[in-house]
Amino acid sequence: MNLDFSSVLPSFPFILKGLGVTLQIALFAGVLGFVCGIILSLFKISKIKFLGWIADVYTSIFRGTPLVLQLMIIYFGSPQVIGYQIDPFTAAVVSFALNSTAYISEIIRAGILAVDKGQSEAAMALGVPYRSMMLNIVLPQAIKNILPSLMNEFITLTKESAIVTTIGVMDVMRRAYQVGADKFRFIEPLLLAGITYYVIVMALTLIGKLVERRMRKSD
Repeated sequence: MNLDFSSVLPSFPFILKGLGVTLQIALFAGVLGFVCGIILSLFKISKIKFLGWIADVYTSIFRGTPLVLQLMIIYFGSPQVIGYQIDPFTAAVVSFALNSTAYISEIIRAGILAVDKGQSEAAMALGVPYRSMMLNIVLPQAIKNILPSLMNEFITLTKESAIVTTIGVMDVMRRAYQVGADKFRFIEPLLLAGITYYVIVMALTLIGKLVERRMRKSD
C-alpha cells in the first residue's frame, strides 16, 4: 500500500475546521437528550400506566431502528411533513437528540431505581413534595452513580455524528471526503479524520475519569 501524506497534510487544517461542527452537534444533541431523557425516565417509573406506555413505545422505536434512517427521515422527510426543508445541521441535532433521549432515559431510569428507596420514603414521610424529592434528593444521587454511563453515551454520540456526512453537513468526515475527492487519494485524509476522532474520544475519556475521581473524593 502506497501512502503519501505530503499532498494531503496541507489540507489538514481544512479537515480540522469540521471539528467545531462535530462537537456542536454532539453537545447540543447531548444536552437535549439529557433533558428529555430525564423527563422520559420519569414517565417510565410513573405510576400512571399511560405515561409508561408512551415512554416504552418511544424507546422501542428509536432503539429499534438505525440512527442513519432516523436522520434521513427527519431531513429528507421534513418537506412532506412540515412543508419546509430544515437545514442539515438542525436535522442532525434533532435526530441525534431524539435518538439519544431513548438511551439516556434508560440509563437515568436505572440510576433512579438504584437509589436507596429508604431515602424517598423518608422524604415522603417528612412531607417533601414529589417534585422536590426527585430534583433535590433522588436525581442528584442517580446522576452521580451513572456519570460514567452518561460519558460513554456522549462519546458514542460524538463518534456516530460522522454519519451526518450523508446529508451534507460539513463535519470532519465530510471535509476529509472532499479532500480525498480533490486529491484523488482517500485513504490518507480518512486516516487523518480517524486520528482526529481518536484524539477527541481519548480527551473526553480523560475528562470523564477526572470528573469521576473528583466526585468520588467528595463522598
